[in-house]
Amino acid sequence: MRTGRLIGAGRTADVYEADAGWVLRRDREGTGDAVAEGAVMEHVRAHGYPVPRVRPSTTRSPRTDLVMERLAGPTMLRACLDGALTPQDAGGLLAGLLRLLHEVPAHRSTDPGVRVLHLDLHPDNVILTADGPRVIDWSNAEEGDPGLDWGTSAVILAQVAAVGGPLAGPAAVMLAALLADPSALTPDGLAEALRRRAANPTMGADEVAALPAAEELIRSHLG
Repeated sequence: MRTGRLIGAGRTADVYEADAGWVLRRDREGTGDAVAEGAVMEHVRAHGYPVPRVRPSTTRSPRTDLVMERLAGPTMLRACLDGALTPQDAGGLLAGLLRLLHEVPAHRSTDPGVRVLHLDLHPDNVILTADGPRVIDWSNAEEGDPGLDWGTSAVILAQVAAVGGPLAGPAAVMLAALLADPSALTPDGLAEALRRRAANPTMGADEVAALPAAEELIRSHLG
């Protein structure tokens, strides 16, 4: 597919303009699986979860290319930075999105305790559209115990708070709201989330070094 101008970039992927009303997300490392990611997105969307529509790939489409609905609106992070959304409300919205996701039955597993997990749900992966929030970037999605999803979101926010800088204060407030009531975070979910973040090759040295402080901050909210 021919791409238009670059309109966004993350740790591992770039987003380009595509046809009218669509964008192309391309994994720059060449290791992504857009077919699998699109299937998960369509599965949760069929159960009412707020995600962009996905356009079916063609036989010529690289497995690293995902074409999806273009969304209008700021990310949750941008809305917080601009003062349109408080960090407390952002944390509460993240919690609500996790709870809603974990009501969706698994895509493949028949185990009733297994659910679809996003595993990267944070304020930069939520677009606030006129019709409500939409969750993007499902490249890490798996099926498993919801406690891991809660642990992953908590660790991401706690790392930002522990590293310091202008986002540290808002991230700490978001974390407190995320873990307020009710939270499905479990000790096993937190331990596995910390292990995965430490092994994540996209983490910077300061982010990895902040993990012990992040864990301590999370535990301070668990009573």
